[in-house]
Amino acid sequence: MKKSTIWILAIVMATAFVSLLCIQIFYMKNIVRIRYEQFAQGVRQSLMSVAVHLEQDEARHFLEEDIEEVQSGSIVTQYLGDQIPRQDGIKYSFTTSSGLKGDLTIKGDVSEINKLQHSGTVTDRRYKTMQDAYRDHYLYQKGMIDDVILNIISTASSRPITQRADSAVVRKYLTQALDTLGLDVPFEYAVVNHCGIVQYRSAGFDSNEPDRDNTFVQTLFPRDASGRHHYLKVYFPTKRDYIFSSIKFMVPAFAFTLILLIIFVYTIIVAFRQKRLTEMKNDFINNMTHEFKTPISSISLAAQMLEDQSVRKSPVMLQQISTVISDETKRLRFQVEKVLQMSMFDRSRSTLKITDLDANLTIYNIVNTFKLKVEKFGGSITANLDALDAIVEVDEMHFTNVIFNLLDNAVKYRSDDRPLQLSVASRDISGERLEITIADNGIGIRRDDLKKIFDKFYRVSTGNRHDVKGFGLGLAYVKKMITELGGTITAESEVNKGTKFIIILPLSKN
Repeated sequence: MKKSTIWILAIVMATAFVSLLCIQIFYMKNIVRIRYEQFAQGVRQSLMSVAVHLEQDEARHFLEEDIEEVQSGSIVTQYLGDQIPRQDGIKYSFTTSSGLKGDLTIKGDVSEINKLQHSGTVTDRRYKTMQDAYRDHYLYQKGMIDDVILNIISTASSRPITQRADSAVVRKYLTQALDTLGLDVPFEYAVVNHCGIVQYRSAGFDSNEPDRDNTFVQTLFPRDASGRHHYLKVYFPTKRDYIFSSIKFMVPAFAFTLILLIIFVYTIIVAFRQKRLTEMKNDFINNMTHEFKTPISSISLAAQMLEDQSVRKSPVMLQQISTVISDETKRLRFQVEKVLQMSMFDRSRSTLKITDLDANLTIYNIVNTFKLKVEKFGGSITANLDALDAIVEVDEMHFTNVIFNLLDNAVKYRSDDRPLQLSVASRDISGERLEITIADNGIGIRRDDLKKIFDKFYRVSTGNRHDVKGFGLGLAYVKKMITELGGTITAESEVNKGTKFIIILPLSKN
């Protein structure tokens, strides 16, 4: 897949994921806003209901004092007697002003009942007189009710607020109103006067620093004079938790979308990394194929020359051919080891063949082998192997490759202004460890690059030099192998002065 195609897919998918996240966030914000509005509306309705109930209780308090007297004089009778005498008596029906109906039965001797019935004119006059009396009494009681109402209006506000709105009654009404609207949430409350002074409060109400966002206020007895107003303040400490608990179902969806976005970004990064790795491996193989051609061609030409009888008879020619074959074989072996390093780079420690090895002897042989290459560029290499105990537990092949890589880098990054000088040294340090140093006087490494030289595929810029080839695997391989062998490696460098690598390995326990 082309890199441009991957970029297009990445941009489209990233845009889709980000848009989905934005939609979810916008939806959650709208739900939260609606929940806040519903909560506030429900609380305001509940507080209004509490205020109405308190006003009704106060009206009931004043009316109960005179209700019996008012009720006793509120009946207006009406004579509706029969004209036919009955042995069970004379029945009269009456209706009160409030619409209540009743019956009155007069029983006794039939003759007496008959006389009473025939004296209807007198009876009518008597009942008319009774009607007038009840009407006057009703009007009197109605005036008394008006006086009671006037008394409520004029004297109710002078009663203490603790009597007009008892704390327990307020809590009961508020709890009932909130439960009716489905607002099962804890609350604290207080009643304050028009100056803001608390008259009474619940135990959990903080009168010093109330949270305005979670506090609601309702005027009690709003028809009182403005200077006698009292206010009910209700504080909901868990309002935010109550609101967000209603949208907690959205949290997993948002989290899963975010996880998918992270996985997608990681997948894209891995895809680009793998593509880059594939390209670098392909370039490496192409480069190695080209590098193989030269030594193979040289060895093939030398073999053809050995078939010539005249060459076989000349010791000088034989010596030159053998030198060419040896050099090209070493060069071919070095290229093969590069390929081996790539194949072994990501393998685990179990693939290492650990043996006891004399580091001084191994380094000495490597230096002697490498000396010809250093001298080819007019340089020199010295070995100061002063360690008395140099037996270490390492994989011989990988340990040899590590030393060879460091020496080869010193030759690659030599300075053109002065002859190359290489030095290899070993010494004993405390803790039964061996220190190996490889120093050169090359172009050096900048401080910013020095922190990254052991990273895989990282290559230090060489300025105008175009003869240095590589893929940033050499030092990463060195770091990995030394770490697998239980040691450490560090680098010290100054630009235009040189670089020194310091390897510390544990000595063999045997």
